[in-house]
Amino acid sequence: MSTCDDRSEPRVEQSASTASTASTADTEPYRETDPAPAVGRATPLLDSRERVSGRLVFVGDVRLAGMLRGRFLRSPHAHARIVSIDVSRCRALPGVHAVITGKDTARRYGVLPVGQDETAIAIDRVRFVGQEVAAVAAVDDETAERALRAIAVEYEVLPAYLDAQHALDGCGPPIHDDRPRNIEKEYHHVFGDPDEGFRRAEVVVEDTFYHPRVTHAALEPHGTVARYDGGGRFTLWTSTQAPRHVQRGVATALDVAESSVRVIPCAVGGGFGGKSETFPHDVAAALLARITGRPVQFIATREEVFLLHRGRPESHIRMRVGLRADGRIAAVECETIQDGGAFCSYGVVTILYSGALLAAIYDVRDLRFDGYRVVTNKPPCGPMRGHGTIGARHAFEVVLDRAAEALGLDPVTVRERNLLEPGSRTVNDLRVTSYGYPRCLATVVEASRFRDKYRRLPRGRGVGIGSSHYVSGASNAILRGRFPHTTVALRAERDGSVVLFTGAVEIGQGSDTAQAIIVARTLGIAPEQVRVVSGDTALTPVDLGSYASRVTFMAGNAALEAAERLATKLRARVARHLDVPADELELRGERVRSKRDRAVSVSFLEALRLTAEEEGCLQTQGAYWPPPEARGGRFPGAGVGPGVSYSYAAQVAEVEVDEETGEVRVLDVWAAHDCGRALNPLTVRGQIEGSVWMGLAQALTEEQLFNERGQCLNPSLLEYKVPTTLDLPRLHTFIVESDDPEGPFGAKEVGEGSLAAILPAIASAVYDAVGVWINDLPITPEKVLAALAARADAKDGTARAHGASTLRRPPVPHPRVRTTSPEEPDRTPARS
Repeated sequence: MSTCDDRSEPRVEQSASTASTASTADTEPYRETDPAPAVGRATPLLDSRERVSGRLVFVGDVRLAGMLRGRFLRSPHAHARIVSIDVSRCRALPGVHAVITGKDTARRYGVLPVGQDETAIAIDRVRFVGQEVAAVAAVDDETAERALRAIAVEYEVLPAYLDAQHALDGCGPPIHDDRPRNIEKEYHHVFGDPDEGFRRAEVVVEDTFYHPRVTHAALEPHGTVARYDGGGRFTLWTSTQAPRHVQRGVATALDVAESSVRVIPCAVGGGFGGKSETFPHDVAAALLARITGRPVQFIATREEVFLLHRGRPESHIRMRVGLRADGRIAAVECETIQDGGAFCSYGVVTILYSGALLAAIYDVRDLRFDGYRVVTNKPPCGPMRGHGTIGARHAFEVVLDRAAEALGLDPVTVRERNLLEPGSRTVNDLRVTSYGYPRCLATVVEASRFRDKYRRLPRGRGVGIGSSHYVSGASNAILRGRFPHTTVALRAERDGSVVLFTGAVEIGQGSDTAQAIIVARTLGIAPEQVRVVSGDTALTPVDLGSYASRVTFMAGNAALEAAERLATKLRARVARHLDVPADELELRGERVRSKRDRAVSVSFLEALRLTAEEEGCLQTQGAYWPPPEARGGRFPGAGVGPGVSYSYAAQVAEVEVDEETGEVRVLDVWAAHDCGRALNPLTVRGQIEGSVWMGLAQALTEEQLFNERGQCLNPSLLEYKVPTTLDLPRLHTFIVESDDPEGPFGAKEVGEGSLAAILPAIASAVYDAVGVWINDLPITPEKVLAALAARADAKDGTARAHGASTLRRPPVPHPRVRTTSPEEPDRTPARS
């Protein structure tokens, strides 16, 4: 593996959304004489022209001869037994080619080996409003809709569990017979001696937090096209982040070999984790295609996307943090109850991430985590950007701020006194390889003038700070086994073409371009000279998918290895041709040349032709296995949480709060992210800003609502409040480079690690502005006004202190969950 430059101090590069000029690294063109072309230069995405011109093929654009349209009949009940289904009238309709029900799709599947609990269509019971009850394939959507209306279903309605508290009470039949307590999974982890840590703490702050369900709100709805190719073989065109997961899920559901299912990922119009597993439409389309002998296309409506969900779970969190007198963290305790919906999905991983990643950002030696993933009669939750970490990080950062205030310390100082060191291991056995967090923190504090503004702005204006981190891929794969987490193949022809075959999927995050940059840097050519073929399971090697921010690190390292092997072949052949030692040659400027005398060289094209004379088509392969020391401890659940590396982020938000209306406006956000090394600063900034934007939405507006019958009340982009460009604050982004020792050219994650920081930054800024904490997200005007009123009552002795949570509903009672918060003295900032 190539090594990056040895730099003891992380580098910082700034970009503001309002700036009129770009940095030098953005504007300098590629030059043949550059010592390190490609890496670190702003490179447009390889498919950018296709994207802006409309030539990219999304699943909705796929048209095959004789293609039928598929549609689902969905349950109107949150929980009911299916007594009977009569599809005879449906089958008799002209234009209807096939109808399937649960008896046709009885094999269970799931993305996790421990969660094989789904069928494409409900068999005996429906478990949430919108669950699939039957599917049809018809000549067009209108005929399909008529066909669905012709299906007669008799239900026996059962008691529904619509929140975690009700599900835990278990007053009726369980949602799944094998989960009598309606608990999908529970974990109880203790590291160090937290009880002793709290006894030694100078101050202990505890509070409860509520985070509602939020969904991905991708512009492109889910969809798939399936074709039966005969001989037991299928081809699927689908919108997915993980084609191998779809391949495995469809093969399992249809009881066929994985090799008989080819998955071709189409362009993805937004995923954010919501398209990283097998969906009912994937299975139903394949089955209907086999029955009819014709291709079948399913495209979800916007309402169906909300019913598919797989977004962030509703969470109730109790967070307790103790600080010593010097501001060092003495102990941390967190209890999390997640409402996971009707099926497992990624639930076991989600609840474990919530606890595991309490560590690896600060030096925490004594830690307790109790986590419960509860099954309810609502759409199943899954992974969403910042998977598993958002709620716990928000709660941790807010309670840390409050503990710091109780000690008389500012929020920055308490964070500075709890820093880790690169090369350290956490108390729960997470390995920190590079650690740019201190530089991130210092950068945003200085750029925002945080210390000058904190507690000093006019009343109604405030600043807050928050921090976050995330894995650069999981060290332990969903499917355990002795095989690489990713493999790539590289082929070079004597005509000068270089083609990279990678199973990692381009989902708009720039992974194709990043891998091309790595190959180009190693071979001394421009990224545009590398063609990338990605995702197609029939053409590319195995990769686990574009999720958990794993592609740059894992597929990038595999691409680097493949490129280095090709470079070694070229140097060896050119060395014989030029009669110089191979180790004296370098690949730069589209030439293979002597390091001592650049006149001694051949062009890259000539080097390919010389090598092809001996080998024919030049092919190499690269693979990536996480090192054994990165795979975590041996306690139950230890396999979830360890990453091969961790990214770090710090953010400052400045807000304005109108005390008459309760409106919160975010004016500026300063965001710094440690990405190891920015292979492509253009996409790095885009990812930082996208994370900030999604986090801001969850802090202020987004919430999926349900009524007492389990029906989603806001299943559209009109009622589900996603911020628009009119809500955009001024974003000031900073790229911090810590050069990870194991990342490709020092690179690591940038897609998810910045999201969690903005939630506590906004919450703390609201407190700085008007003196109330809002722990019940989103922070709406109504909640701000209610908190201000409660604070006024508290001053009159009629309510508790303003610093406690303003919860819309009480947290879930449980024997291990305390539902009270310590009273605090009134610390309303003195403002003019």
